[in-house]
Amino acid sequence: MSLVDGFIGAVGNTPLIRLQRASEETGCEVLGKAEFMNPGGSVKDRAAVAIVAAAEQACQLPPGGTIVEGTAGNTGIGLAHVCNARGYRCVIVMPDNQSSEKYHLLETLGAEVHKVPTVPYSNPNQYQKVAQRLAASLPNAIWSNQFDNTANREAHARTTGPEIWAQTGGRVDAFVAATGTGGTFAGVAEFLKSRRGGIRCVLADPPGSSLYAYVRSGTLSATGTGSITEGIGIGRVTANLAGAPIDDAVFIEDAETVRWVYRLLREEGLFLGSTSGINVAAAVRVARELGPGRTVVTVLCDGGARYQSRLFNREWLEQKGLAAYALAPAAAAPITLKAALIA
Repeated sequence: MSLVDGFIGAVGNTPLIRLQRASEETGCEVLGKAEFMNPGGSVKDRAAVAIVAAAEQACQLPPGGTIVEGTAGNTGIGLAHVCNARGYRCVIVMPDNQSSEKYHLLETLGAEVHKVPTVPYSNPNQYQKVAQRLAASLPNAIWSNQFDNTANREAHARTTGPEIWAQTGGRVDAFVAATGTGGTFAGVAEFLKSRRGGIRCVLADPPGSSLYAYVRSGTLSATGTGSITEGIGIGRVTANLAGAPIDDAVFIEDAETVRWVYRLLREEGLFLGSTSGINVAAAVRVARELGPGRTVVTVLCDGGARYQSRLFNREWLEQKGLAAYALAPAAAAPITLKAALIA
């Protein structure tokens, strides 16, 4: 028998999926790290496990203590699972512009959820800053601080990067991913570059984020106005992202993100969220730039069920002017049940 130890032991060692259509169209091997297959459903399970483990090792969390985090959802979901497994109280502060599925899931998992108005990072009432103050006001509580707690980055350098290297037999030409906290991108890029410096590490960025301009010109300046994506794109360089080996950045519009979300669903059978869409769109662009015969790896971050009320809602997409980019399934004649088939 092959066993793992509970929820925490089940995090990581996710498959690397060959994306058939993207590979065929580019002449490259376009591979997606299936992080949606983590037990909590997203890549953020890795950061959640690492952050809690680091706090325990530093004796910052007494038994029955409280973990407070400001999150767009997935890190909070991962933390809620880990808190249940380790016996901690979980308190989550979220901006009020996220999908309703995330709020409901967090509450189902037993987390205490506080919604706050969506404001820029410079505002003292921005959700991360509210979480920091809330943690300071509670007894036996820590602020997990996913954006600047480098246990996040270290987890990916220690696990995700080595997994990708082993699964490809070291044959990686490029790693492409969007970033929010910076942990996944920086940790994986750091490890891969340590194995072969020529591996190209490219950051994908959505509208409204400042990282595309930062990578290209060294100046934090937003490109575009805003995006439908959740949990990625940022206006500052976090401690996790600082010093990361970034070779280039690509800017991906929402229309391209939505197109790839629906292509992944209709052509690959993969029901994924918007970050996976932007990641695959960027990976395809990088593959075309590199030319045939290369191997490009990206991250399939989380499942689509967390975005059904938005990304997979025709009315919502129409309001955003994006419905035309959502591929409809091929039309088929309706099935009529004959009386003889009905019991």
